[in-house]
Amino acid sequence: MVFNIKDSQKRRIKTEFSRKVEKREHVWVPMSDGRKLAATIWLPADAGDNPVPAILEYIPYRKNDFTAIRDSVRHPYFAGHGYASIRVDIGGTGDSDGYLKDEYLKQEQDDALEVLSWIEKQPWSTGAVGMIGKSWGGFSSLQVAARQHPALKAIITLCSTDDRYADDVHYRGGNVLASDMLWWASTMFVYNARPQDPEVVGDTWKKNWLERLEKTPPFVEEWLRHQRRDAYWKHGSVCENIEDITIPVFAVSGWQDGYTDAVFRLIQQLPGESKGLIGPWAHEYPEVATPEPAVGFLQECLRWWGCWLKGEDTGIMEEPKLTSWIQDSERPKVTYDERPGKWVADHSWPSEHVTSRPYWLSNGNLTKEPVAKNEETLIPSMQAHGFYFGVFCPFGQPGDMPADQRLENGKAVIFTSDPLEESIELLGHPMFHAELSADQENALLAVRLMDKAPTGESTLISWGMLNLTHRNSHECPEKLVKGQRYHVEVKLDALGQQIPKGHRIEIAVAPTYWPSAWPSPKPVNLTLYCGEDTRIALPVRTPHEGDKKADRFDAPETAQVMDREIIRNEDRTRQIIHEPVTGEWILSDYSDEGERLLPENGLRYGSKNKNVWSIKEGDPLSARNRCEWELTIGRGQWRIKLETDSEMWCDETNFYLVNSLAAFEDDKKIFSKTWETSIERDHV
Repeated sequence: MVFNIKDSQKRRIKTEFSRKVEKREHVWVPMSDGRKLAATIWLPADAGDNPVPAILEYIPYRKNDFTAIRDSVRHPYFAGHGYASIRVDIGGTGDSDGYLKDEYLKQEQDDALEVLSWIEKQPWSTGAVGMIGKSWGGFSSLQVAARQHPALKAIITLCSTDDRYADDVHYRGGNVLASDMLWWASTMFVYNARPQDPEVVGDTWKKNWLERLEKTPPFVEEWLRHQRRDAYWKHGSVCENIEDITIPVFAVSGWQDGYTDAVFRLIQQLPGESKGLIGPWAHEYPEVATPEPAVGFLQECLRWWGCWLKGEDTGIMEEPKLTSWIQDSERPKVTYDERPGKWVADHSWPSEHVTSRPYWLSNGNLTKEPVAKNEETLIPSMQAHGFYFGVFCPFGQPGDMPADQRLENGKAVIFTSDPLEESIELLGHPMFHAELSADQENALLAVRLMDKAPTGESTLISWGMLNLTHRNSHECPEKLVKGQRYHVEVKLDALGQQIPKGHRIEIAVAPTYWPSAWPSPKPVNLTLYCGEDTRIALPVRTPHEGDKKADRFDAPETAQVMDREIIRNEDRTRQIIHEPVTGEWILSDYSDEGERLLPENGLRYGSKNKNVWSIKEGDPLSARNRCEWELTIGRGQWRIKLETDSEMWCDETNFYLVNSLAAFEDDKKIFSKTWETSIERDHV
C-alpha cells in the first residue's frame, strides 16, 4: 500500500492562497479517560480573529511519516481556502496513546466524538465540522456520521463501504476473500507495531512501543472466528442503521477500486442529501488517482464544504445525483495509465435511463430468448481458476489489473453471445440468475463477465461469487443437499462500461476462484440447468441530453507536495508459476514500496511486502497463503525495523493461522513473538 504522489501527473500546483496557512504540529487532543490523540492542524493564520469551519481526517496510518506526503497536497489546500484542516491519528497508532485492538471498534467512534467536541470549542472554530477520508477514513466518516454529533454537518467518504461483511476485504459472497483477508491483516499487523516518535512523546516511547508489540493482536484471528454475518460485522456496518445518517454525504470511488458498489447503495438508501462520483480510478483520491483522467476533486470538495459548512450557494446540489465515467472498450492490460470514455449524469438512483437486458445461457451460448428445454451443463472444478484476476483492490501499482481472460477460460465453462448489432453502455450491477445443483454439501459459484473483441481478446469487466451455503442468508448458512436443484442469484460488481458493435459478451461459470475465494473443502461439480431461470441481466444505459452537463470538472489542483528524498525506488513483480510435475500453481506478488526521507522532520521510512498464494490442481486442501513484511522507520541514529510472517492454510474442518513478529532497534532484536491458532470452518 503506497502513499505517494507522482510528480509526472498533470495538475496545477497552488503555492499561494487567499489566506495564509499556518501549520501546527504535535497538537494533543485530550480524551476523557486521560489518553491523548496526536494531531496536526493546518489553518488560516488569522483564524483566531476570523474563526473558520473545520475538516477532520481520522485514520491510523501515521501523519508524521507514512501519510505525510499525501497530507501535504490536501490539508494546506483546504486551509488556504478558509478551513481548519485537521489530521488525527486514531488511538493506538502514530503518536497517539495506546494500542489498536481491531478495526472500527466502538472506542474508535467514541474518541472521534470527543475530537469533534474538542474542535467545536477551539477559538479558531465556528463549530461547524466536516469529515473526509479514503478507505479507513471513509469508513470512519460514515460510522461517526451515524453517531449524530451536532457539530458534524457533512462528510465526504471515498473508497469505503457501508457493509463490513459483504463488501470489504474479509468476505465476499459469504466466501473467505483469500486474496485479501490475510494480506490486509498482515499489513495492519506490521503497521500497528510501529512505535511513537521519541522527538514527539519523549522517553516514554520505548515503554509504549513494547506494550504495542506485546498487546496488538493479529486481526485475522478475530476475523476468521466470524465466518457468517453476525453482530461482530454488523457493528460499524452503517447499512444496519442507515437512517441514523441524516447529514449530507458525498460518496466517491472508481471502477478499479474495491469499494465501488457502496456508492450506489449509499445514494439510494441514505435518508438525507447525497451525491455520488465514480471515475476510472484505483483506490486513491481523484485529483491524484490513476488511471487518468484525474479531476479537480479538491475544487469539488470546496464546493461541498462551502455549501454545508459555510452556507454558500455553490450550486453543487443542483447537479446530478450520480456522475460516473463510462469507460470505452479496451483490450486487456494489467496496467492502464488512462481509460478513455465519457462522463454521464443520472439525477436519481436507480436511474430511469438504465434498463435490464437479459441473456439466457444455453449450450455454450448467450441467447436473447430462453431455451425451451431443460438443458444440463456440467461445471467441473479446476482449482487453478482465478490466477489471472489481478488485485481485488488496486492502489494503482503496475500489474494490478486482470490479464487477458483467455488465460482463464479453459478452467471454466464459457457462454458467448453473437456479435452485438449495436454498441451498448452498461451502468450498474449485472445480475446472474441460475438454477443449479451440486455434488457436495459445501460449494461456491463464481461468475465472470467479459467483453470479447473480434480479434479474440477477452477483457474482464465485472465478476461476482456466492458461497452456495449462504444462498438464503449470510447469517444462517445451510448445507446443500447433494443433487437438489436450487435457484440462486449472484450480484456482480457494478460497472460503467461501453461494449462496441461487433464485440461479444462472454460469461464464465465455475465452482472455484482461487485466490479470490478460499476453496470449498472438497472438489465440486455443479450442474447448471439452462432454461428460463438461468440468465445474466445486464444494466443497459440509454444516453440522454443531461449527459452533456456531466463533463464539468476543473483540472486537478493541489497544494505543493512536501519535499522528500528518494532513498530507494519502488519495485513491483507479480509472477504466476505452474509446476506441471507436481500440479502446483503459485502466485507470487512482491512489492518494494521504496524508502523515503522527509527533510521537514528527518524521518526515514520504507517497506517491502511479499505475498504468495499456492494450490495443487485437484486438491482444494492444498490452498495456502503466506504474507511477509519488512518495515523500517528512523531518524539519524534511531533506527527501527519490523519483520512479520503470516501464514494461513486448512484441512477439511479447520483453518490454521501462524503470525510471527520480530522488532529490532539499531539492528538488535528486542522483541519476538508468535501467535498460533486453529479455527473451525463454518460453512466455507
